[in-house]
Amino acid sequence: MLPSIGIILLVGFNLVYADSVLDLTDQDFSSRIAEQETVLVMFYAPWCGHCKKLKPEYERAATLLEDNDPPIGLAKVDCTEAGKETCNKFSVSGYPTLKIFRNGEVLKEYNGPRDAGGIVKYMKAQVGPSAKDLKTVEDFEQFISKDEVGVVGFFEKETDLKGELLKAADKLREKVRFGISTAAEVLEKQKLKDGIVLFRAKNLQNKFEDSSVTYSGSSSKADIESWVDKNYHGLVGHRTNDNRADFKTPLVVAYYAVDYVKNPKGTNYWRNRILKVAREFSKDFNFAVSAKDEFQHELNEYGFDYVPSDKPLVLARDSSNKKFVMKDEFSVENFEKFLNDFKNGNLEPYLKSEPVPEDNSGPVKVAVAKNFDEVVTDNGKDTLIEFYAPWCGHCKKLAPVWDELGDKMKNEDVEIVKMDASNNDVPGPYEVRGFPTLYWASKDSKSSPVRYEGGRELNDFIKYIAKSATSELKGYDRKGNPKKTEL
Repeated sequence: MLPSIGIILLVGFNLVYADSVLDLTDQDFSSRIAEQETVLVMFYAPWCGHCKKLKPEYERAATLLEDNDPPIGLAKVDCTEAGKETCNKFSVSGYPTLKIFRNGEVLKEYNGPRDAGGIVKYMKAQVGPSAKDLKTVEDFEQFISKDEVGVVGFFEKETDLKGELLKAADKLREKVRFGISTAAEVLEKQKLKDGIVLFRAKNLQNKFEDSSVTYSGSSSKADIESWVDKNYHGLVGHRTNDNRADFKTPLVVAYYAVDYVKNPKGTNYWRNRILKVAREFSKDFNFAVSAKDEFQHELNEYGFDYVPSDKPLVLARDSSNKKFVMKDEFSVENFEKFLNDFKNGNLEPYLKSEPVPEDNSGPVKVAVAKNFDEVVTDNGKDTLIEFYAPWCGHCKKLAPVWDELGDKMKNEDVEIVKMDASNNDVPGPYEVRGFPTLYWASKDSKSSPVRYEGGRELNDFIKYIAKSATSELKGYDRKGNPKKTEL
């Protein structure tokens, strides 16, 4: 009897969790979402595996936030049934999609943790004042003395700029600390009565750039956000796994023993030498320093199992994502020469590639980074290519189908290709985020390949190729049916 009681109790707890999540539909979404100031909404599909995994954590988070002050609501919308129109309205294209709503309107995408505790912590950061009230000079000086960027608004009275700054602060609150001061003594100290200043992190301040930047743009939330993003990391930012998305190509990164906790002096010793040169190329490239141990996976992409020296190892990517290595030992002079060569296009890109196959005459052609143009881009044929990894279970399951497909297409004007994307650089414009990833590249538009999203049985591929081929196949009609051979 006891096991049954246990089951009943467990189900009961799940019901309590589930009741804490608002279940919204097209009929009531707009009205109910506006009832609370801050609401996190999960747009989902019942069949989605990631949604099923998230569901219990989401429900627990909702229960933990029930009594929060100020209130935070968690809601869900089934995109396959009663919430279809709502999901279309908010451009939901994958599941689950999570969005934060403020006063009935979308504030931003939710990009936080997917466990109950992480959701609670992230959402609590969304409520309450987004900017700290700096009432005294002491408050102000303490705020800007931290090893974090701080953005402060100085206002003698209510202005449009102040209102837009507060909106920007609400949007960027997890990333940036914001402060507001209306105190006469603070305004007098800063010599500013209606303005915004970004103060750089104390540990990153240096003689090669100003320690603060004053905003000179319009009273626009979007312009303020753009200005903060542009100036947040300074000339040479401290790039970590958490903020790596902030650093756009063309990007030059110096990898060494970066550690602002245990060795700030040694860290800045090398960073200052990088800054000295980087300031001359600030209009050409973005710059960063990264801890070599934190980015070992990135070093591997450039062929380095470890950094053999205490000196920085400089690696770069251009706007087309091609990779470049500074081969000379780091010095200010060598770094400057590398940047000049990079700027002038005098460097040979680094290519991670397996050896070119000696025999590539089989029905499925093997592409590696070094022969990709020959096998795919310049082959003069429509091409279906699989990017795989040897350890991938789904890839192993697909392998015999792929071989059979190659055999079926061997007499057609179509090439079936495979590439080990774990051991070869994947060229643009192909994007591979998981395995297997399949692309169709027609012979007349190799620069714009189309990702294949269809079924993975042999007939699925044949029908797709028959329909998509530039010229009708010899052995199949446009619907993928075998053509009858005349006797």
